[in-house]
Formats: sequence, C-alpha cells, structure tokens
Amino acid sequence: MWDKIALILLIIGGINWGLVGIFELDLVAWILGGAGSFAARAVYILVAISAVWCISLLFRRNEELAVSTYRQ
Repeated sequence: MWDKIALILLIIGGINWGLVGIFELDLVAWILGGAGSFAARAVYILVAISAVWCISLLFRRNEELAVSTYRQ
C-alpha cells in the first residue's frame, strides 16, 4: 500500500516538474495558493518523502516485489 501511495505522489511531482519545465507553470502552487503556502509546502514535502521511500524499491529483491504485488 505504501509503495502505491509513494508512486502516486511521485507521479504528481513528476507531472508538476514537467509543467514547470515546459510551461513555467507550478500547478501545485497555482492550485494551493502559491509556492509558499502551507498546503503547497506540505505537498512538496510529501513528494520528497515519497522519493526517499521509493529509493528502497531499487534495493529490494525481485522476489520480494513479486510477493508484495501478488498479495495486493
């Protein structure tokens, strides 16, 4: 479950960075009232925590990933 939540947040973060790079539009900041707002900063922090969590995916053995996927 945590892996899926982390991946969803990383997808949101990746799309947001793509929009920043292509259109200079920070969608998270735009929706949540500016980059300095508490809500936007909370989303940025959650995306960062998700990225750190997903580092563990690189070091998991394939069997562990297959078993965790099968159980869900």
